[in-house]
Amino acid sequence: MQHILDELERRRAAARAGGGARRVEAQHGKGKLTARERLDVLLDAGSFEEYDMFVEHRSTDFGMENQKIPGDGVVTGQGTINGRLVYVFSQDFTVFGGALSGAHAAKICKVMDAALKVGAPLIGLNDSGGARIQEGVDSLAGYADVFQRNVMSSGVIPQISMIMGPCAGGAVYSPAMTDFIFMVKDSSYMFVTGPDVVKTVTHETVTQEELGGALTHTQKSGVADAAFENDVEALLQLRRFMDFLPASNRTAPPMRATPDPEDRDDASLDTLVPDNPNKPYDIKELILKVADEGDFFELAPDWAGNMVVGFGRMGGRTVGFVANQPMVLAGCLDIDSSRKGARFVRFCDAFNIPIVTFVDVPGFLPGTAQEYGGIIKHGAKLLYAYAEATVPKVTVITRKAYGGAYDVMSSKHLRGDLNYAWPGAEIAVMGAKGAVEIIFRSDIGDPAKIAARTEEYREKFANPFVAAGRGFIDDVIRPATTRRRICRALATLAGKKLENPWRKHGNIPL
Repeated sequence: MQHILDELERRRAAARAGGGARRVEAQHGKGKLTARERLDVLLDAGSFEEYDMFVEHRSTDFGMENQKIPGDGVVTGQGTINGRLVYVFSQDFTVFGGALSGAHAAKICKVMDAALKVGAPLIGLNDSGGARIQEGVDSLAGYADVFQRNVMSSGVIPQISMIMGPCAGGAVYSPAMTDFIFMVKDSSYMFVTGPDVVKTVTHETVTQEELGGALTHTQKSGVADAAFENDVEALLQLRRFMDFLPASNRTAPPMRATPDPEDRDDASLDTLVPDNPNKPYDIKELILKVADEGDFFELAPDWAGNMVVGFGRMGGRTVGFVANQPMVLAGCLDIDSSRKGARFVRFCDAFNIPIVTFVDVPGFLPGTAQEYGGIIKHGAKLLYAYAEATVPKVTVITRKAYGGAYDVMSSKHLRGDLNYAWPGAEIAVMGAKGAVEIIFRSDIGDPAKIAARTEEYREKFANPFVAAGRGFIDDVIRPATTRRRICRALATLAGKKLENPWRKHGNIPL
């Protein structure tokens, strides 16, 4: 029996060695961890149970029958993060450059099926040169098998992609269909076609980093939700991030005890909004002051900065924060911010996460670039997402809520559950000055008359009390009490039951 056990250990050691010491050293030389080292950082110590350690590819072309390494370039299995079950795959760049073969894809599909079956999150650590060319269409079929499972898992279990190396060609579409994409600065990149192809076809000269690096996708394209300095920081932040998410759409988000009192007031919020309605302020200050212990995990902080989204907790409950940011474009809604907000709202709704919305929006960003870019349809995405959502929705209007943008931002008319406003809030079709110049066009040549009309309009309409008088605002609250009122609202709404009419699926304006 001992010789059998010795053989088992020999085979395990061969699998753990990956592509060998030279390739492991090369991986470390790039400042990157190996596939197994990454899992050691991500998962609770001793919790990882590996699947398919001994799987090898079955290709016999181009001499591949003589190049077989156990595991075939991906480490798969299950483990825990802070005691909660997750399924993982970690591509091993030291084995065939992490290239995907039929066997490699089958391993990934197995953990995807298992995650869907038991209702647990799936995490992919991507570090792959793409399809294994020697296998031809078998590798393409493998990608499609993964894509199909991404779609079937969407809205059922959280799917998170961490890009920790190359991810090119067809490989990018699996992360694109997951819920969140994170990247590592200077060592990861994503693109459909590489720099050489781009140069051949369009005659543009561009580096891998410029074309698809972490900064490109977190600042320009919005493809990635965050970028981290190195592998270790990325994996530790991923552990933190997973604490906010439920296991599946059949479970509630995790509760976490907090020493932060739910009835805590913050007097500094009474002076957060400047007296000058055109002066900006940082909406993140409000989020940090109302969230439990000031803990806020912001997503896409460097893209579409006029919209702030991310996770925090209130009274121990995970909530999704959505907020207009007056510091960027005065908080106007535009194409990118609408897309950013809509996708986040839909994730929260799919996974039973209440949505807290802070509104300070003067309208949609005007201009030909926005209209030609399709702001009508893109803005409708955010409207659709809020209108469709059945989770608890609590809205606080801090300053401006003008025009259609007022409707879109989780208004009472889109089934907002509890809608509050601060005393200085202005809820109107448009700003007082613009409204007066339209209504009293004949007086434009008389500045004194226009000023008087503007003040009259502001007193009559640019306040929260007209909307409150119609029941569109449930209460006008003192800013200092915002945390207390939201926590109370969320506790009240914990048992909310609301279902949309049966349908195969809606047709969101994509």
